Amino acid sequence: MTTLYHNPRCSKSREALQILEEAKEPVTIVLYLKDILSEEALKKIVQQLGVSALDLVRKNEAIWKQHYKGKDLTEGNIITAMHKHPKLIERPIAVKNEIAIIARPPKEVLKVL
Repeated sequence: MTTLYHNPRCSKSREALQILEEAKEPVTIVLYLKDILSEEALKKIVQQLGVSALDLVRKNEAIWKQHYKGKDLTEGNIITAMHKHPKLIERPIAVKNEIAIIARPPKEVLKVL
């Protein structure tokens, strides 16, 4: 079972979901813009990805540019920003068996299978 942190309005996220469905992979979809992730959940995802919190941020979002860009932020500050503004979270993210991947390009999602 793969968990997909999904934004249905995002073409890359829809593509990743389609790839998983075509692979007949059971998928749990988390609509992270609606079901806000806790800071603990975000910390775990960052850990599973093996990246820094900053690597999970969509840096071209207006919220990032207006409120966070250029500031001296800790990992905790960045996690808090993503919790408060889930639009900042890069997508899609696929997680299976404690391994996570940012599916950009969408075919990267196959790496969790």
